[in-house]
Amino acid sequence: MQAPYKNINEVKQRTKSLFGLACNSCENVNCLIKRNLTALERSNFTGKKNDIKCKKGQQFIIEGAPVNGLFFILKGTVKVFRTGINGREQIVRFAKEGEIIGHRGFGTEEYYSIGAIALQDTVLCYFSKNDLQEALLADSRFSYDMMLFYANELNRSESKVKSISQMTVRERVIDTLLYIHRKFGDLKGFLNLPLSRREYADYAGTTEEQVIRAFSALKKEKLITAKGKKIGINDIQLLKKEISEHNYFLDT
Repeated sequence: MQAPYKNINEVKQRTKSLFGLACNSCENVNCLIKRNLTALERSNFTGKKNDIKCKKGQQFIIEGAPVNGLFFILKGTVKVFRTGINGREQIVRFAKEGEIIGHRGFGTEEYYSIGAIALQDTVLCYFSKNDLQEALLADSRFSYDMMLFYANELNRSESKVKSISQMTVRERVIDTLLYIHRKFGDLKGFLNLPLSRREYADYAGTTEEQVIRAFSALKKEKLITAKGKKIGINDIQLLKKEISEHNYFLDT
């Protein structure tokens, strides 16, 4: 992951320079489009993309809205969620550079089953539904790569549901901390994705009060440190060991 920015002006300058960036100049080597760039450029598919700037806190996918394309994160961090019982928000995942947003509804449903909000200033690459369908029909390698992507997504989703259903609240909170750590890393001793206690709860499938109690217990055991929204993991191996029977490597 790229080194953190020193101030907000650096973030804005970096975001501005990325706007309109051609796919062949993109540094997100794990992006599905980037991996298939040679084949896709023959049909000028990448020339049809649109760049979208999102400010921190801006929602760019509304749950229930018609599906009209896919979003690829060029720069930034995104929260993907869906509405549960009694309107309660359930965070599905946190996404970063190179990842796809909105794929669960593409090709199978007419409406997005999730919503998505930028957690920081973000630049998105957008490809329309029609352009993507044409590219998939025209290039078998791209279609195969997309099929593998969906297969892996389904496998992770099914495995995670099974594992989470067998976890205690404490184990789900630990699982969330480890997920954030392995995906976003550390910044000066704290997880490089500051979240509210409510967001931790919405991802772990519990309540804010239970997250606070779990954090309090983990702090007393000196397994984590906390400073406002910042959480640091003091002994990652002990946390891994505590939920090892549930296979914490389920989601990356």
